[in-house]
Amino acid sequence: MILVTGGTGLVGSHLLLELALKNKAIKAIYRDEKKLTTVKKIFSYYNKNSEELFNKIEWVQADLLDIPLLIDAFKNVKYVYHCAALVSFEPNKYHELRKTNIEGTANIVNLCASSQVEKLCYVSSIATLGKTLDNTDVDEDTIWNPESDNSLYGITKYGAEMEVWRGIQEGLNAVIVNPGVILAPGIWNYGSGHIFKKVYNGLAYYTEGTTGYIDVFDVVNSMIQLMESSTKNERFVLVAENQSYKNFIIEVANSLQVKRPTKKAKVFLLSIAWRMDWLKSKLTGERRILSKQLANTLVTSTTYSSDKIKTLLDIQFKPVNKSIEEVSKKFLKEH
Repeated sequence: MILVTGGTGLVGSHLLLELALKNKAIKAIYRDEKKLTTVKKIFSYYNKNSEELFNKIEWVQADLLDIPLLIDAFKNVKYVYHCAALVSFEPNKYHELRKTNIEGTANIVNLCASSQVEKLCYVSSIATLGKTLDNTDVDEDTIWNPESDNSLYGITKYGAEMEVWRGIQEGLNAVIVNPGVILAPGIWNYGSGHIFKKVYNGLAYYTEGTTGYIDVFDVVNSMIQLMESSTKNERFVLVAENQSYKNFIIEVANSLQVKRPTKKAKVFLLSIAWRMDWLKSKLTGERRILSKQLANTLVTSTTYSSDKIKTLLDIQFKPVNKSIEEVSKKFLKEH
């Protein structure tokens, strides 16, 4: 029996599709029943028998912080994919981020140990990786610097990784994946889907930073292969290509057949923008959109290497322009 946390999220839903297609025995944790419709929609993108595949899954309503419910979910489970996380760059969400990402992961690790789970796969992020001093590619051995001005999301995902490593020290078999920006359709209000939505609605500015991108199925298939292999107690960067934000946004605009952004958001402009966003939040109580750390990320060029997993599994990732094209088609069909 396989347990997937975060089953209604971007990675979780695509992972469940692949596992269902493989006829695996699956349980999936969800919190909000309304989000199950999103999973059904995503399944329907790829398979005519989406309802049948959805019904293969044993859905369990639970929360990462509710241990009694989690204990029930872990019954008869041998393999766990921990995909659930809170993704936010809002400074006022720090305590919520810690609760979900660190404490929630600690609960999953503890239950994996007490339930004698054979292997855990934890979905982390490139946000937990350090920076190289000579601008070479970041990989699994790059050291995290706690003194850097890291994002709150990155800090809590790093803390979650430490919980997984603690479990490994206590005898748990586990693998960690660190994907870049994951390109996938179906969820348009956050994550990469929100970028497609913003570009479609009209985005005037671009930035010159660089980061890594990867298709959701490359993430999912890497996870499955790692779990089915003898590999354990290691982590793997998952990035298909490194691209500038400018090039990525222009490719998305071209694929969606909308106007490209033409104005460069300079460092000075972004430094004013995040301060104005802070002031607006203080005066109105509205959610933060742009934090200092996020503004810095948008103008920082960081490149990543996935040589380790490519060598281990002998795989090639989908080109980013192909992923953009596929996500754009599904976006346009819905909108």
